[in-house]
Amino acid sequence: MKKLIDAISEFSHLSEQSKRQYAELLEIKELKKKDKIANLGEIPTKFFILTSGIVRSYVTDEKGKEFIRSLYIPTRAIGAFTALIQQKPTEIIYECLTDCKVLVGDFQQFKKLAAENLEIATLYNKVLERIFIRMEKRIFELSILNAKQRYLKLKKHIPDIENLIPQYHIASYLNITPVQLSRIRKDLYKKILT
Repeated sequence: MKKLIDAISEFSHLSEQSKRQYAELLEIKELKKKDKIANLGEIPTKFFILTSGIVRSYVTDEKGKEFIRSLYIPTRAIGAFTALIQQKPTEIIYECLTDCKVLVGDFQQFKKLAAENLEIATLYNKVLERIFIRMEKRIFELSILNAKQRYLKLKKHIPDIENLIPQYHIASYLNITPVQLSRIRKDLYKKILT
């Protein structure tokens, strides 16, 4: 945990005392593939920092079809943040796609610490900024980039994605069908060979 806290400190400067106070809020937890971090309709109380594995956030339509909103890799802050902040039931499900290790913290305790400690408040602000920027980039990608461009961007971000999660999850994240994904991969493979 010390390495992660030190990495967080580089993201937003934390004194040794602030690092210790922040670390005291966190506990290490191991989760299995398919474990839920946040489930539809629950009011979450915890936030998570992913230290290993892959997590997805997704929604389902009235027919039960799943739509992946985001894929998370280490070291991302994850959780149903809108529901956490508003203290309302979540509309988004967060599920482990692989076995995962996370640091878990109580959100209200974290907010209380942030209210008392300017360094922690600055960390909280920077994390929220990063989450906002990531969501804005995701909206941009879905709005402007074609499916092939989105796939290449995902491959750049997670080079071995095909070996980590099922193809249908990759297709859902890209907002395409598995058949379209197969065609894109086939086309890219042909270009590599020629």
